Amino acid sequence: DSSHQWLCFIISFLLGVWFPACILVQTTPRPTSTPKPQSDRLQFRLVGYPRKHNEGRIEIFYKGEWGTICDDDFSLSNAHVLCRQLGFVAATGWTHSAKYGKGLGKIWLDNVQCNGGEKSIELCKSRGWGNSDCTHDEDAGVICKDERIPGFVDSNVIHVQVDENKVEEVRLRPVVTTKKRPITEGVVEVKYKDGWTQICDVGWTPKNTRVICGMLGFPHERKVNKNFYKLSAERQKHQYRLHSVACVGTEVHLAACPLEFNKGNATETCEGGMPAVVSCVPGPQYVQNNGQKKKKPQTTGGAKLGEGRVEVLKNNEWGTVCDDRWTLLSASVVCRELGFGSAKDAFTGARMGQGIGPIHMNEVQCLGTEKSIWNCGFKNITSEDCQHIEDAAVRCNTPYMAFENSLRLTGGRTPYEGRVEVLSVDANGTQSWGLVCGGAWGTKEAMVVCRQLGLGYANHGLQVRIVGGRTHYEGRVEVQMGGRWGTVCSTAWTTKEAMVVCRQLGLGYSMHAITETWYWDGSNVTEMVMSGVKCTGNEMALSQCQHHKTISCQKTSAKFSAGVICSETASDLVLNAPLVQQTVYIEDRPLHMLYCAAEEDCLSKSAAKANWPYGHRRLLRFSSQIHNIGRADFRPKAGRHSWIWHACHGYHYHSMDIFTHYDLLSSNGTKVAEGHKASFCLEDTECHEGISKRYECANFGEQGITVGCWDLYRHDIDCQWIDITDVKPGNYVLQIVINPNFEVAESDFTNNAMKCNCKYDGHRIWLHNCHMGDAFSDEAERRFEKYPGQLNNQIS
Repeated sequence: DSSHQWLCFIISFLLGVWFPACILVQTTPRPTSTPKPQSDRLQFRLVGYPRKHNEGRIEIFYKGEWGTICDDDFSLSNAHVLCRQLGFVAATGWTHSAKYGKGLGKIWLDNVQCNGGEKSIELCKSRGWGNSDCTHDEDAGVICKDERIPGFVDSNVIHVQVDENKVEEVRLRPVVTTKKRPITEGVVEVKYKDGWTQICDVGWTPKNTRVICGMLGFPHERKVNKNFYKLSAERQKHQYRLHSVACVGTEVHLAACPLEFNKGNATETCEGGMPAVVSCVPGPQYVQNNGQKKKKPQTTGGAKLGEGRVEVLKNNEWGTVCDDRWTLLSASVVCRELGFGSAKDAFTGARMGQGIGPIHMNEVQCLGTEKSIWNCGFKNITSEDCQHIEDAAVRCNTPYMAFENSLRLTGGRTPYEGRVEVLSVDANGTQSWGLVCGGAWGTKEAMVVCRQLGLGYANHGLQVRIVGGRTHYEGRVEVQMGGRWGTVCSTAWTTKEAMVVCRQLGLGYSMHAITETWYWDGSNVTEMVMSGVKCTGNEMALSQCQHHKTISCQKTSAKFSAGVICSETASDLVLNAPLVQQTVYIEDRPLHMLYCAAEEDCLSKSAAKANWPYGHRRLLRFSSQIHNIGRADFRPKAGRHSWIWHACHGYHYHSMDIFTHYDLLSSNGTKVAEGHKASFCLEDTECHEGISKRYECANFGEQGITVGCWDLYRHDIDCQWIDITDVKPGNYVLQIVINPNFEVAESDFTNNAMKCNCKYDGHRIWLHNCHMGDAFSDEAERRFEKYPGQLNNQIS
């Protein structure tokens, strides 16, 4: 029933550097190609329609302007070079004669001839920049292999198909001065040179208003009282830059509409008209005291409002949207449905992270006028159609709130630190700056201030640095306590604490939590000033973690201080929940076949009292398929030298003490049966098309799970079970948690837990509602048996 289908999107984000007070966060692409000789680095994009994210008209940004490449002498070798510069591993084809539509502006290159191995298109032979005898009917396109270069972080964007140099910026100017934000009504003004000009409203339609409102971050438009503005218009002198605007209402930018520019100095009159005025309706999240119960966007990790992976709710389960035919029109429908304006960007190729669970929609084709994405044409998904590497995402236009104008920092050594002052207005309307009381002021409050000022993240109180490492991504952890820097005790120092340090310093994720740092430079080693650090792993700064009030550390020498090795990428493991549900069964296994399992501690405690080798154990068996959907391979924490050979399982070594927890829980959360899955072997069982296996157990091979691959533990191998011999018939919850001890860093731990409803009648067993993390709707989660510790790895 479409009336019960809602829309939402999930956000992924990059963490910024934390220094005293606030610091600006910037991310820069890291392509694999060599630096360009020129001062302005070239930029590339794929544009046009119809296309997928890995194909399109090729355009180059050079000397401040986007331009195309002529198809004369074009070849597959040229396409290889260009695809690599776009972040793809290679090209599979190229197109001629403007297959993806004709470009605008410059034709930057013509008669390009590459060998195929060049690091940049500018190293290939050509007629030179801007020297061409072609028209845009000859614009070249490329088709790239749908496999990204590892570590290439440039976003793949479907760009606005307009010449934005004509209309660069639009604003609403209210006639009556107001401090209220956002501004929803006023005269439409267009930036021109160093000033603002108006638009003649002769022939102005509601469709024009809809486009303006969408650009400014508003989902809807409403009628405006023009008589109120006529008097004001008669008293003022105007400069009319535009007239004869004729939007169809689905454009994402005013410049995409048919319009005419006044020539000369833009001083021509608007005969029979006045400056165009619009009134917009803000989304519910921008309306104070909004009493309506509406489905608001959900976010994870505190990313920017208005951007993220698109997920839709179908049959009470969240699922993603495949990027086939994904365009700005469809993205705009999503944005407006969520209470934002039109789409600024449409992302493809899971550029904002891969989802988990089902993919509900494919080949979404919106006209741009629909009220919901469910009203658009789309195809239902089959497993052959799409994978999560094709998840679609959006970046929406959002209203300008001017939050930064009511706060300031003063007295600091840099613009990024200082005393917090707020702007207040008294009863007479007089504005004044004032201080904020420091009582109960903490990192959370400081983070809000820094975000409001657009200065990134905050580090309030406890400052952190890493020193002595070989690169700036590793080193001994030092904190500033009482005005002096010192080391941290490494007792109980784990991946969770290391993750917080790397996050706080803007260095991504923790590859390793180091407990012995003797091999790093110790020439400036400081005293130990902190011990007993304990984090949940989700904190934004080390100051939010617990620690001892006074130092208590058995090993206080510098070589045992805590350290970290950080990385910009991390693995991300998820379990195939439907496979667990499909493969579950009960086996009564004779004790004489379980000696190895007993040695591995894979049976319940009562097995020790059994009359071996007579009798049997009742086992709940199932298969588990664990996928790595992250951006780095999952590797065991322990090195090869410490892997343990077990005589019972003579085929391979154990590389992790515990890789997975299997638990059967009662309705109140009590464990009635449990098991654990030691990592007998971590290997690539299968991989997605185009990805090669890297890890296998045979012959003491390297262990791990490659990005895009999965490790399958079949139901018929030892310890792939829960011993339920002592469990009485009833209703339970099966819970499986991957990497439960956080031994290996992941970019997201919240999707490591899976749960199912379980019914056991003493002879047979049924599983239903198997799902990961927050894959269900709120309503479905409420129906699911709830108790503390069931969700998101929070296991008692």
